[in-house]
Amino acid sequence: MKLFNIIFTLVAIALIVFNTTKINFNAPFKGDSMVAIITIVAGLCAILVVQILMISRRIEEKSKGK
Repeated sequence: MKLFNIIFTLVAIALIVFNTTKINFNAPFKGDSMVAIITIVAGLCAILVVQILMISRRIEEKSKGK
């Protein structure tokens, strides 16, 4: 599970970096730039969800240890 989380996070980061290059900073809310911004936000949400999952697993492990 830990390996999956790491790979998923790396893929999300790669998507963020790739889509950052696709943004037209002169018109960021038109055409393909808007799609790139939405994909960047989706990647950030995916990273956030994976981090929450990792933290909840650690809390679960510590609570079972007591």
